[in-house]
Amino acid sequence: MPTTRTVLPLAEQCCAPLAREPLGAEAAEDLARILKSIAEPTRLRLLSLIAQNQGEMCVCDLTGPVQLSQPTVSHHLKVLVDAGILAREKRGVNAYYTLVPGALDSLAGVLTSD
Repeated sequence: MPTTRTVLPLAEQCCAPLAREPLGAEAAEDLARILKSIAEPTRLRLLSLIAQNQGEMCVCDLTGPVQLSQPTVSHHLKVLVDAGILAREKRGVNAYYTLVPGALDSLAGVLTSD
């Protein structure tokens, strides 16, 4: 007596179902912008310094730890501000930088399997 076998579609044979929707085009563009801004060692160090200092620092306090000039540090901070990771507040002649709450949540969401 011949045996009957059911052939499943290829996707059902080898692949687990998606746990969540993949990134859409706009979300991927936003995430790529954030990743580009932090994919630089000095910017990662600046973020770390600001986060460790109750989330706020003056640009004048950041030049020493990264051993770069104020214009160079300001450039890196501007990139992070433009990416929406940091906020800038001018107080007199000084600029203070703070982490934007939730700015890196989209990155964390992609990297976790919740």
